[in-house]
Amino acid sequence: MPGLFLEKIEKRFGGVVAVRDVTLEVPHGRLVCFLGPSGCGKTTLLRMIAGLERPSRGRILLDGEDITDQPAHRRRFGMVFQSLALFPHLTVAENIAYSLRIRNVPAAERRRRSEELLELVRLPGYGGRGVSQLSGGQRQRVAIARALAIEPRLFLLDEPLSALDAKLREEMQLELRLLQQRLGITTILVTHDQREAMTMADWIVVMGTDNRVHQTGTPLEIYRRPADAFVAGFIGTSNLLPGRLGEDGRVTVGRVTLRVEALPAGALPGCAVTLSVRPEEIPVLPGETAGENHLPGRVTFVRDVGSSVEIHLDCGGMAIVSASTPKNRPALRQGDAATAVLPPAACVVLAA
Repeated sequence: MPGLFLEKIEKRFGGVVAVRDVTLEVPHGRLVCFLGPSGCGKTTLLRMIAGLERPSRGRILLDGEDITDQPAHRRRFGMVFQSLALFPHLTVAENIAYSLRIRNVPAAERRRRSEELLELVRLPGYGGRGVSQLSGGQRQRVAIARALAIEPRLFLLDEPLSALDAKLREEMQLELRLLQQRLGITTILVTHDQREAMTMADWIVVMGTDNRVHQTGTPLEIYRRPADAFVAGFIGTSNLLPGRLGEDGRVTVGRVTLRVEALPAGALPGCAVTLSVRPEEIPVLPGETAGENHLPGRVTFVRDVGSSVEIHLDCGGMAIVSASTPKNRPALRQGDAATAVLPPAACVVLAA
């Protein structure tokens, strides 16, 4: 069995279940994000993969080998912690080579490997500096280089960019992704930042507050076709409208009946559903206009953040948010009458 495979993994701390019944396959060479809110179990799951926690139930296999009971130091996995955990009393080169030193790698080989990794993370000549002399982004690169020193079979990252400011964080996201692609190393990244996951991942694993996996898929699949209301609300921004499925396959939301193009498996007429529509999929027309999937209302707020414009509407008691580029911004102000159009293809019907 190629790659990493988790089979029915569960972790309990006393009476508290931190991870529930997780089964996953991570192919070689992919960057996978464990994404979810605080307390969903994503870091605990990563620590079990690393060998820092033992599952209460289930198995962990790597290339068909059962490593569930294998100690962390024998797994040869590289890990970058949220705190980075660099040694302040060691130089940059000594930090990078620390794992090689405890494996009794000769000094000349350690120096060669440190210099090679400093070139890789774009810090040539920094080997003799102290950790305190580095910026936040430079320390991040040193932690990455240290994790890569042993040529790990898996590269594990536990929210490594969370302490960086917004601009540096985005730069490091790109750098880390390009580095992973260059090396072709299987990487698992834990994050609660949806934008970070969408930017970096080949595959996203969304975990919920019930400590279960709610959906796995590519970033675009997760965004465009969420499996449930939790995923739709957690990934990006979505208009989540409670409704009911009619006999004709249409969905009644408030006083309006909407045409949709797809229904969830097993949905029966009369059952409660949730309609998810992304703001950028909703055009807004001036005035109250009639037509299929038209929701007349009034503008309650306009938010212009430069790169995008949000129009908030009250459509018969339903709060609707539309988003557009400044170039396509509708000429509307707070208090104006307007109509939100919900295209059938953009209406994702979810089981309630």
